[in-house]
Amino acid sequence: MKKKFFVLAAFAALVFTACNSNTDKAGHEGHDRGEKKQDTTAHDPLTEETGIKKVQATFTNVDGKAAAGVKEIVDHYLHIKNALASDNAAEAARGGEAMLPAINKMDKSLLTAEQKKVFDAAQDDLKEHAERIGKNGGNIKQQREYFAAMSGELYSLVKAFGAGRPLYHDHCPMYNDNKGGMWMSEIKDVKNPYFGADMLTCGKVEEVIE
Repeated sequence: MKKKFFVLAAFAALVFTACNSNTDKAGHEGHDRGEKKQDTTAHDPLTEETGIKKVQATFTNVDGKAAAGVKEIVDHYLHIKNALASDNAAEAARGGEAMLPAINKMDKSLLTAEQKKVFDAAQDDLKEHAERIGKNGGNIKQQREYFAAMSGELYSLVKAFGAGRPLYHDHCPMYNDNKGGMWMSEIKDVKNPYFGADMLTCGKVEEVIE
């Protein structure tokens, strides 16, 4: 009888241990499944190779001349971005100066009412930031602050109209006292315009807008 009691006790202990092990395993598996679900339910498809979110421009019926006008604005923005990444304030100022007439000559009569609304929402701020970058060729810190504000407006413009080529949406978590800052780039490699040579590769690619 005593022997039978010890056998039953040992069996009960074994079952209890196995249950706890399965509970822990189930908990981890549930957590993993939740994480996988979160990672794969994005509204935009992910590239298999890089995991970068792919975003299609909203408007697919943009007039050719209007699309060329948006591309020219983007080109001057990239000029500023590359100058800041190279710590070249004078070149960034030239980019800002060149961006102003590109914005002003955009023929908005070529846009639909909805397209015009998006362009108008970004236009004045883009002009203001471009002008201030152009006037601060001796103050790269100030230029970078204006560029950060400009980047948000340009992002909205590119998401709506595209840019005639893929553009990468990059983000640096350390800019502005760790509040973060984003920018647009024509290349997948991170070249940080907020820190330049100090931390040139700080940041990550979050999206590609096609």
